[in-house]
Amino acid sequence: MKNKFYITTPVYYANAQPHIGHAYTTIVADVLTRFKKEQGYETFFLTGMDEHGAKIAQKAEEEGLIPQKLVDGVAKKFKNLWSELGIEYNNFIRTTDSRHKKAVQIVLQRLYDDGVIYKGEYEGLYCIGCEQFKNKNDLVDGKCPDHDEELNFVKEESYMLKMGEKQGTLIKMIKNDEFKIAPERYKKEILSFLRGQKLKDLSISRKNVAWGIPLPFDEEHTSYVWFDAFLSYLTGLGWDGNNEEFQSKVNLCETGKIKNKKDKKALQFWPVDINLIGKDILRVHATIWPIMLMHLGIEMPRQILTHGHILSDGRKMSKTLGNVIGIDEMIEKFGVDGTRFLLLSAGTFGGDVDVTMERLTEKYNADLANGLGNLVSRVVKLSQNYELKIKNYESKSNDEFLKFIERLKFDKGLDYIWDIVRESNKHIEETRPWELAKNNKKKFEKVMQKLITELNLISELLVSFMPETSDKIKKVMKTKEKIILFERVK
Repeated sequence: MKNKFYITTPVYYANAQPHIGHAYTTIVADVLTRFKKEQGYETFFLTGMDEHGAKIAQKAEEEGLIPQKLVDGVAKKFKNLWSELGIEYNNFIRTTDSRHKKAVQIVLQRLYDDGVIYKGEYEGLYCIGCEQFKNKNDLVDGKCPDHDEELNFVKEESYMLKMGEKQGTLIKMIKNDEFKIAPERYKKEILSFLRGQKLKDLSISRKNVAWGIPLPFDEEHTSYVWFDAFLSYLTGLGWDGNNEEFQSKVNLCETGKIKNKKDKKALQFWPVDINLIGKDILRVHATIWPIMLMHLGIEMPRQILTHGHILSDGRKMSKTLGNVIGIDEMIEKFGVDGTRFLLLSAGTFGGDVDVTMERLTEKYNADLANGLGNLVSRVVKLSQNYELKIKNYESKSNDEFLKFIERLKFDKGLDYIWDIVRESNKHIEETRPWELAKNNKKKFEKVMQKLITELNLISELLVSFMPETSDKIKKVMKTKEKIILFERVK
């Protein structure tokens, strides 16, 4: 299938409640999916939860719950938030799903039988927060920079995945964009890392972590949480772990020769077009994940698309600093579409995005309440008060806008729309159509033609970013009923 688009968010780790960073990633994925649909693509949008590992077991014990009960509750909160934010995903994969666990075990057995996984011993500094071993040069003052915690030295029996033998191939594929890392700054970062050191073989099992998927060839060990989680990008399409048939079926889908409807539905979207992630998990996605696929003989994702952190006043959000902005708080104050707009317009995609509640409030009032909301209200009121004979609502070309979205410049795309909003409000002030209606009917109709055409264009361009608002504008254009899209907030 040529016009297909498969995008994934990370499977979010189920040890904490959904926050503004999760929302940002998922809204971006939703916007890109909706945009592709508008262009006529068949789309598949996968999100979900990563639910195994020491961190989950530790959190469950703290709360007096069994791990499954903990992750069930967290998964429900994520699903509720995505529903509230209007996220239209196709599947919500959970790594505790029985089908996923079975597929992981099939892969583990296959790689063990092939000699790619072998029994060994691993030692190093381990961060439970990241569920990763760290090098000393990754640390800041001896602590994990992401969790500000000292690391435990771990030495234990482990099953290892061969990594180094694929390093040269991986470097070449990243350099040539066969396996694309974007934006460019992250490609350079990964290439620098890979060229600077030899990849160590990866510990893919834990002997002392019961909350995980048992290795089929040694049930004293459970699968390393990242190995388990990465395979969800495949199992989320319904893949059962039997990779001998997988790639051939994918190829048959692409040539249109596959007949089995179930297989076609599950496989036609591979490979992933975009694995969308935050920069804190770039290294594992750019090394462990592609090397797993190389060992399995499965086609690589087309692109790892990476964004920065959500900061507040130049600093990471933390309860200690008192600068946390809750996603629930944003939705309550600004509404669903207001929240989507504010997050996507807050900065350039790829870099860190810096927000404060004061700046968000100021922008909401300026761009939404006084800007778009005011424009819709004025145009509708003028349309109500006067008889109009306007037939042509065709919008002008928006090739420039399309280029912004294709290049992931969401803030520029929204600026493009709001330039139209500002120009339309300015045009009302300059032409004073309520006066023209009394003494120059022809010119009045010409002004209104322009305003309604521009409002129609705005509604079309907002479909991916603010779907509820787009629908409301289209509806009010037909009904001419009074509407308040956005009210000022304090």
